[in-house]
Amino acid sequence: MLILDNIISDRGSKYAVSGGPCRSDNEAKAFIKTLCKTKKFAKATHNSWAVLTADAAIKNDDGEAGAGMVILRMLEREGLRDHVVVVTRWFGGKHLGGDRFRHVQDAVRIYLDSLRENQNVQDTASR
Repeated sequence: MLILDNIISDRGSKYAVSGGPCRSDNEAKAFIKTLCKTKKFAKATHNSWAVLTADAAIKNDDGEAGAGMVILRMLEREGLRDHVVVVTRWFGGKHLGGDRFRHVQDAVRIYLDSLRENQNVQDTASR
C-alpha cells in the first residue's frame, strides 16, 4: 500500500492519494476498509476510487460525482491493471467547482509518477 498524504490543498480542501495491488471489486472494498482503519481517512469526505481488472473496469465516486471516472480514464491511459487508486478529499467548506476534477487528475498523476519512481528504484536495486 502506497499512501501520499497532503499532496494538494485548495480553499481549505485537502487531498491524498493511495493505492495498491487489487484484482476485484471485493479486494478494492477491502483496500478501502483497511485505509479507513486510519481515523483520518475514515473521517474524509470522499474516498473515490477505480480499478481495472481482467473482468471489468470498476469505479466508485463516494459522493464526489465523476471522480471515479476521472481515475478510471487515467488508469486506462496508463494501462495500469489490477491496481486500485484512491483519491481522498477532506472538504474545506468552499465548493471547488471544476477545479475538483483537476485536483483528482493531479493526485492520480502524482501517484502514478511515484509508482514509476518506486519501480525504477526497485529495478536499479535488483541489478
